[in-house]
Amino acid sequence: MARAARSRTPHPDPPGRPHPRLPRPRRPGIRTPSVRDLPTAVRGLPAAVRRHYRSRRTPPAATLAPPARPYARALGLAAVAVLGAWLGLLVIGSVQAPVGPMDTTMALRPSLTGGTRITVPPLGDLELDSHYAPVRLDVDVDRLDPARSAELVDHPERFAGLQDQVTHDVLRGAAGLAVASCVAVASGAAALGLVVYRRPRRALAAGGLALTLLTASGAAAYATWNPESVLEPRFSGLLSSAPSVVGNARSIVSEFNVYQKELARLVANVTKLYDAASTLPAYRPDPTTIRVLHVSDIHLNPAGWHIIASLVKQYRINVIIDTGDTMDHGSAAENHFLDPVSTLGAPYVWVRGNHDSRGTQRYLTGRKHVIVLDDGRVTQVAGVRIAGVGDPQFTPDRSIVAAGDAAERTAGGRLADALRAQRRAGTPVDIALAHNPAAAAEADGLAPLALAGHIHQRVISTLPQGTRLMVEGSTGGGGLRAVQNRQPAPVQASVLYLDRTTRRLQAWDEITLGGLGLARAEVSRHLPSENQPGATPAPGRPPTPSSSRPAGPSSGSAGTPSGRPG
Repeated sequence: MARAARSRTPHPDPPGRPHPRLPRPRRPGIRTPSVRDLPTAVRGLPAAVRRHYRSRRTPPAATLAPPARPYARALGLAAVAVLGAWLGLLVIGSVQAPVGPMDTTMALRPSLTGGTRITVPPLGDLELDSHYAPVRLDVDVDRLDPARSAELVDHPERFAGLQDQVTHDVLRGAAGLAVASCVAVASGAAALGLVVYRRPRRALAAGGLALTLLTASGAAAYATWNPESVLEPRFSGLLSSAPSVVGNARSIVSEFNVYQKELARLVANVTKLYDAASTLPAYRPDPTTIRVLHVSDIHLNPAGWHIIASLVKQYRINVIIDTGDTMDHGSAAENHFLDPVSTLGAPYVWVRGNHDSRGTQRYLTGRKHVIVLDDGRVTQVAGVRIAGVGDPQFTPDRSIVAAGDAAERTAGGRLADALRAQRRAGTPVDIALAHNPAAAAEADGLAPLALAGHIHQRVISTLPQGTRLMVEGSTGGGGLRAVQNRQPAPVQASVLYLDRTTRRLQAWDEITLGGLGLARAEVSRHLPSENQPGATPAPGRPPTPSSSRPAGPSSGSAGTPSGRPG
């Protein structure tokens, strides 16, 4: 019986064979266990059985956790930190720091090569290989403080301690810049992190990472600092436009002197070429013609004197007329720039511009071969009667609010009164001078020719009462400040031919050099309409000013003078 019972016991199935699912009969009042009851049942089994169950149980695929991507998250955080730091430096990362007599703005900027860039608006940019780090130091010279500059000029003994003062000011500015930069990068990165992640913890992590990167960049700059870089600067603007290569800081002055001489020589060669190749039979000046050189707005460019001297020699100029803005700030320190005016080879007639101070005018008054005109004063030079008025405004500093055209018209009214008085006396004026075209326009109908400058572009027009207004461009190429633009302004001057008997304008030549880079040189001759071929003035009347047409390779400008003051 025992064997029979054992023989009826079912044998276990071989491994891997699924058990057949047999339906179980339900009993009334007893719930059938389901799959959801399986975890509870498993917890009730002994520990060894539970371990065996867990080892054979495969979790569903839907419950698998996604693979972690730590590198992608780190790169994203780094990108947010770098971008936020850059934005912070742009917005709040600069500091205002006085350095000696100058007011400067210091800032750190991202860079692949590092270094230092010093921007001096009158001269251009000066770049130094001072360090190698992913940040560049930018120093912008905003302006020359008039009070501190005057103290240095009035007390020359203070120049001895200027070096120590500048060193102290730079160190103090650098310390302030370091603090401002740390605050800027941390704030910028944290703010951008909060916008991107919307989690304060991640935002703080971005700010901390940005601060760490800035600290590492500062350490790299300190480790690679090269104080000898000041001996080998790279220039952009005025000096980089010279035709010769500027080697180092010690040879700048001598090389720039060579550039000036080459520029003057170019003017001479172009003039000779024009005289030899000119095919303008309409007008050729004879030896008795009065030749007037009109220059304006030199703005402290020393090359202007070489250009003027060359033109005086080549054109056999009888008188030079300068309509102002010879200086840039009108300070006493600039006065020695005016010394060459007595050696240019012709009388020099000058009126004050808005960048020329009363001190500048006093310095020029009484110098040999120089005639200063103001308040309608009249002079006669080379047979030509000239009257002029100085600019009533002195605005070398852009922070000074200009009085505007009303003040210019008032000054022009004083000039007009002097012209009327000369006409009543039987000695009418041939040329009226003012710096601003608004003042010169008040001479309309009282003189046949009015000359002005100020707007740094050549404009020629005929006023309603018949006076021809000739506004000259900048003979200094916009001055040293022209290098604020990537392409320097052209150098411009004009030679006016006056009949010796009538002292009326017969023709004029416009000389234009393509900026300080010598890209082009052009001389074009122009004739008034009454001197055009076939034109005959009325009998017994001298030619009267009227609209002009060019008779050279290019046309002159016409229209109403306009533009920003120089």
